[in-house]
Amino acid sequence: MGKVGELISGFQVFLGDVRVELSKCSWPTRPELLESTVVVIVSCLILAGFVGVSDAVLVALTSLVIR
Repeated sequence: MGKVGELISGFQVFLGDVRVELSKCSWPTRPELLESTVVVIVSCLILAGFVGVSDAVLVALTSLVIR
């Protein structure tokens, strides 16, 4: 068997192993997924607000120092 055949054979073994490992995973239910998505979106909004307020404060402080 040539190198191409070995490569194809190795890839097939890899895909078989991937299939076995994915069958061991516990996938979230739709409600769990939606709840996690809401948590991520709210967290991002809170972080964006914090960064925005921090930026505004730092810009104001910088403008006071520069004057």
